[in-house]
Parts: sequence; C-alpha cells; structure tokens
Amino acid sequence: MAEIQPLNGLGQENPHPYTPLLADRRPTVSSPQRRPIQVLASVLLAVVGLSGLLVICKIQSSRQPLVLEKKDDRPEPLAFWPVSRGKPEGVSEKASLIWPSPSFTWTNAMLAWQRTSYHFQPEKNWMNDPNGPLFYMGWYHLFYQYNPDSAVWGNITWGHAVSKDLIHWLYLDLAMVPDQWYDINGVWTGSATLLPDGRIVMIYTGSTNESVQVQNVAVPANLSDPLLRDWVKYEANPVLLPPRGILYDDFRDPTTAWFAKDGKAWYLTIGSKVNTTGIALVYKTTDFYNYELMEGVLHSVPETGMWECIDFYPVSTTSTVGLDTSSNETDVKYVLKASLDDLKKDFYALGSYDEANQTWTPDDLEMDVGIGMRYDYGKYYASKTFYDQYKGRRILWGWISETDSEETDLEKGWASLQTIPRVVYLDLKTNSNLIQWPVEEVKRLRRTEFSFENITVAAGSVLPLNITPATQLDINIEMEFPYSENITEADVTYNCTTSGGAADRGILGPFGLLIFADDNLVEQTAVFFYVAKASTGDFRTYFCHDDSRSSKATDLVGYTYGNTVPVLSGEKLSIRILVDHSIIESFAQGGRMSITSRVYPTEAIYGAARVFLFNNASVPITTTSLNIWQMDSAHIHPFFS
Repeated sequence: MAEIQPLNGLGQENPHPYTPLLADRRPTVSSPQRRPIQVLASVLLAVVGLSGLLVICKIQSSRQPLVLEKKDDRPEPLAFWPVSRGKPEGVSEKASLIWPSPSFTWTNAMLAWQRTSYHFQPEKNWMNDPNGPLFYMGWYHLFYQYNPDSAVWGNITWGHAVSKDLIHWLYLDLAMVPDQWYDINGVWTGSATLLPDGRIVMIYTGSTNESVQVQNVAVPANLSDPLLRDWVKYEANPVLLPPRGILYDDFRDPTTAWFAKDGKAWYLTIGSKVNTTGIALVYKTTDFYNYELMEGVLHSVPETGMWECIDFYPVSTTSTVGLDTSSNETDVKYVLKASLDDLKKDFYALGSYDEANQTWTPDDLEMDVGIGMRYDYGKYYASKTFYDQYKGRRILWGWISETDSEETDLEKGWASLQTIPRVVYLDLKTNSNLIQWPVEEVKRLRRTEFSFENITVAAGSVLPLNITPATQLDINIEMEFPYSENITEADVTYNCTTSGGAADRGILGPFGLLIFADDNLVEQTAVFFYVAKASTGDFRTYFCHDDSRSSKATDLVGYTYGNTVPVLSGEKLSIRILVDHSIIESFAQGGRMSITSRVYPTEAIYGAARVFLFNNASVPITTTSLNIWQMDSAHIHPFFS
C-alpha cells in the first residue's frame, strides 16, 4: 500500500459614427443541486477516505457487476425551468441552463442558417467531447460523445467519423454503445494508444449501473479494416475502479498512454480531485489489463476542483515538429492540461516530467494548471490532442457547446460542434506558451479572395467591407501597433469582460473587426484589440471577443471573452479569423492566443451579413494588410460502401 502526504500547495471609405447597442445583461441561472443520495454518499466517502492522510492503494479490478439497487430521488423539474444534464450523473454540466424566453420566435430560416458548413458536427442530435482521435492506415479517426436519440445530453455513445484530410468527413456507424453493466449509464470519454506492433488500445470511462466511474478497455475487432468499424470490449472490464479516498464520481477520462524510457511499462493518467484540489493520478501497466497505482500524483493544484479530460504530452523546444506521446527526445517541455469541471475551461501549463518519481513540475508556479494559461478564452472545453504520425504534428480537437437555450436546440434538432483541428507546438519566440493554428488543410476551402492594404480607420468610426456573402470566411489581418503621446497614466483597470467590451472608448482601443453585422449595426460580433499602459510603463495588449450584441434574440447568452496576449518588440498586431455561420474562431499573434464564440444573429444572416473595420480608440488605426477568403463547404456525409 502506497501512502502520500496530504495535498497542500498542491473596408471601404465611408466612415460613420460608431454607436453600438448597450450591452444586454441577462440573469444567470444556477444548476440544480445533486440528488440527496449522491450528497450523502459523497459525505460518507469523504469522512472515511480523507481523514488524516489521503491513502491511495493499488487496485485489483473487480470482475463482477455492482448489484446495489439503483435509485433516482431527483424530483421532476418544473416544465419551465432549465434542466441540469450531466452534473447529477457525475460529469460536468452539459446543459446551457438558459431560461427559455417566450418573447422571441425563431424562424426555420434562422435556425437553418446556424448549422455550420466546414466544422465537424453530426447529422443531428447532441455531441460533446472528442474521443480517441488517431491516424490509422490512411484515415483520420474522430470518435465523439454522442446522443443518437436527442439534441440534449444523455444516452452517451461513441459516434465515429473518418477523413482523409481532417476537413471532409464520413459518418460511420456507432463505435460503442452503453450495453454492459460497467458502461450502461454512458460510454464516456477515452483515449487511444497505438502500440509499436500496430495494435490499438482504447481506454475509456464507463458509468456503471450504479453510476460509479470505472475504466474499461476496447480494441478493434479487425485491425485489417482501415475504417476500424467494429470494436470489442474486454470481457473482464472494468480494469480500474476508483481508488480508496477518491469519490465514485470523481474518476474519469484516461489519457493516451506513454511508454517508459526503460521499455518495460506504460503509464497513463486519470483526472480526479480531493476535496477542492484537482489531481492527476498515474497508473502503470504492462498489458493494459492489469494496473498499478503509482505513489503520489502526477500533479495537483489546490482550489481548482475536479480535473476532467486531462492531456499530457511533450513539445519540442527546438522545433515546431510534433512529438509522439512516448517520445524519447531530450529537448522537450511537457504540457499538462486539465478541463476544470467547476469553471468549464481548459487550462494548460508547461513544465518538466520526472519519470523516476512520476511527477510533473510547472516552469512557473504562477502559471500552473487552472491558474494561468488557457487553450482558448472563449466557448471551448474537453479538448484532446493526438500525434499525427503521418505528417509529424500534434493535433488538437475541442468541443464547442451552444450558448442558446435547450428549447431552441431541440427545435433545430442538433447541438454542439468541434473546432477546426489545430496544430499545437511550443512558441519558440517566447518559450513560455503554446502556438495553436488551424491545420493547413482548411486552406483548400478558400475560394474568392478580397485584399486590402493600408486602410486607416479614423477614431470613433467604422468602415464597411464590400464582401457578400460573409457567412463562411477566412480572415487574415495585420495592424500597426498604435501609439499616442497622450498616455501619461497607467490603465491598470481594463478587462475584456468587465470594461464595456467593444463599446468602451479608450486612447488605444478597442479596435478590430465586426463580424455578422447588419447594415445598421444592430447585430454585431466584435473581434478586437485593446492596448493599455501597465503600471510598469510597458504596454499590455488585450485580445477580446464581444458577443453581447451578436443577436436580438433573448433566449441566449452573449459573452465578452479575452485576456492579454504577448506582443514582441517589432511585431504588428495580427488576427486570423475562421467564420462559419454560428461559430467564430480567432487566433491572435500567430496563434499565441485563441478565442471561440457561438453566435446566433437573427438579421445579420445569409446575404445580410456584413463585415466592418471599427475603431473606438482616440487615435487612427492603420490596417497594413487584410486578406479575406470566402470559404467553400466541406463534404460531411454518411459513408457509403
């Protein structure tokens, strides 16, 4: 039995005044609480398992189903109240919990416009986390959490699609369904590991007949099938139960395994928590069926809550080439990422990995997991990477949920998207953050190009750009870094979220683009910079999205997102924006920072959607280069053999 110490410390010239709408503030609806039976079980387990030192023992997998009678004491929700989905079952909240509004009526045309044209999404119904992505025998595979019966979370199975280029996709039959006692309440998130001999092992979390989170193994039925259409679950599942001291619903989402440098074993990590401390447990295996829990934890951070969908992988410090998870390269940093259940955000940090002690240490404690950097500062969660051995790159997937009401999702018949896959590598200029950039294959969808050079936008004005239609775009813009001698005092109070968004007026911002804007600017989504002077005298550059005026509809939430982005000496300000109907993905400064928004305009759709440059700074802003491509649609449809 291993014992660890308590976790602590752990464009066109025609300017006119810019008068945006006032921000629309909507009430926040909190989640219903857990069922009483789960609360009681949690308290009892906490008293038994967490008194004194936390004890985590080596686990012997149970081979028999749990036989406790399943009960559901949760009362039926009132018909008009948003229903919590996922949280009562022991995973992160999956519902948007937005109060349905009877005051707005969506038309079929409005709802049809929201469906994307080159982002991956199922034909219909609900989707969430990306699972087990891999490249095998010429095909990219994406598995994903899927409800085949409805546009809301529940009955979670594994959807499956394949692609030759990560852009055009073919839907296949369901890969796995909840049909065994150990996953009858959901085939939840998992990861794929490719073995040196060509075999594939998929390890996933199952929710048992008593909603206990356990880890299971599945393998392809036929490795000669490049489409991997059939999967076989291990007859002796589950292979892992929650260890002592870990609550039954705080043990999920195993990572891709990595091979030990001594060549004798594999390791993987699983997310959990102790009280409010997020932790990453480490297991050792030689055959993927029998496991040993390692002493201590890979890493822990107090007050970060439950860690879901952990990812752990190396990045080169000398090259932008991707590395296999089991890489033996020495010039590397290790990325540890966790999806924080409490915040619904994906945080990552860079650090070093000590294999002998199975620990990871961040380069900067102030930028630790859950404290510092995020993959994406917008609507983005439950991401997962994989190593693309075909092109020598690491690819990042992320789940983008809705910000409208569940009622509307049911009406349109689908919910959620995946991002455009992103290449991820270390920023070799800063050495302190990752770069994320859309895969090169998305450029194949570019069609008509519009180019503008040296456009100066006067203070307090907007400039319309003659681009129609403007619902599927790839935008690349560079702007001169603004300067003013009038800045004599520090601007230390600016914040993308709380400082008025794009409607704010400052000396050096905000300025940028308005996407999905109608001619009268009643609806608009702003993608912008704001430059502020820090107390040190240096300039801090903020990159933000303002969705608060994106729609006239009342049954949705419009957020304002953002944070500071590093801008090095001599660099221009740059943004790349992928626009695809109801999703906007933006990448600032070559991918140092990304923001994703979901927007649902009611008037700025189809041919009425416009793009504007805007400047709410008190100085002119010069756009040195602006290239916009209208994008074709991807071919995403069922596979026909």
